[in-house]
This record gives sequence, structure tokens and C-alpha cells, in this order.
Amino acid sequence: MTGLEIGTVCVKLAGRTAGQKVVVLELDKKKSFATIIGEKIKKKQCNLKHLMPLDKIIKVSKSTTQKDIAKLLKE
Repeated sequence: MTGLEIGTVCVKLAGRTAGQKVVVLELDKKKSFATIIGEKIKKKQCNLKHLMPLDKIIKVSKSTTQKDIAKLLKE
């Protein structure tokens, strides 16, 4: 999967949080997993196959909180 970078807004495709918007905080070296965070999703690992990237990219860091993400996603 190409086009994913830190700050990419995605839609989660699988799992109990499917359909929710998340933001990529970190990509691992092998590019098979990403650390994500969302408005209702705590920071966790996710398989890249479970993410559909959108055209929006926002500025985030590893210390970004859920409250910050909620504000950024509403804009």
C-alpha cells in the first residue's frame, strides 16, 4: 500500500471500529503496521490492509492526544 505517511487521515475498514476516521501517527520499518489514533480510538497498532487513506493530511506528532485529533478531524 503506497501513499501512507505520518498524518494521513484514513478510514478504518475492519474490526469493531470499522468506518471511523483515524490518523496515522507512526509507520513501522517494514510498512506492514501503523500506529493510529482517532476521535473514539485510543492509540494502537493497525494493519495497513485495514486502512483506506483519504486525500487529507494533517500535522501530528507522536505526543498528539485524542482531544487534539478530534478537533483536527472536525475541521
